Amino acid sequence: MALQYAGIEVEHREISLRDKPQSLLLVSPKGTVPVLCIDGLVLEQSLDIMNWALGRSDPDGWAEVNESIAQNWIQENDGPFKLLLDQYKYPHRYPDLNSEEVLSTATELMLKPLETALESSQYLLGSKLTLVDVAIFPFIRQFSMVDSKRFEELPFPSIQKWLNQLIESELFYSVMHQHPTWID
Repeated sequence: MALQYAGIEVEHREISLRDKPQSLLLVSPKGTVPVLCIDGLVLEQSLDIMNWALGRSDPDGWAEVNESIAQNWIQENDGPFKLLLDQYKYPHRYPDLNSEEVLSTATELMLKPLETALESSQYLLGSKLTLVDVAIFPFIRQFSMVDSKRFEELPFPSIQKWLNQLIESELFYSVMHQHPTWID
């Protein structure tokens, strides 16, 4: 979303993580996605890609945020919440965990704070969309899709509104295309 917003055109290559192409492993030996390769630069983290894109073009000021607050949100999301998302999304990988307990922990850690922040403003850091919203949104979207009916029953109307607004945005639609899997 940040690349599209910044007007940076890239060649998108959809990668099958079960059958990683050699071209991916040559530029990024760890073989994870996303990876941005541009003008000899290789970025292997979503946030790094976002910051790089916003450093080139940021017409609406997505990066104009309180760094400390932004970093706290992103660290909570990328650390403990990401682990909970994986546990909730892939319960077969964590047979000793109860999905309701994982949901409860995720609720306390991330969903309640998100709801509180969104009760008083349209976006996480105020009245405008920022890189924090765009960085966290995909994880909340994935979480909501694990059991969409259960997620809709949670007492988080502000998160629902925020999530739906981003899902229905022109920007989201512009990047959510099905791409054929890249084969070398």
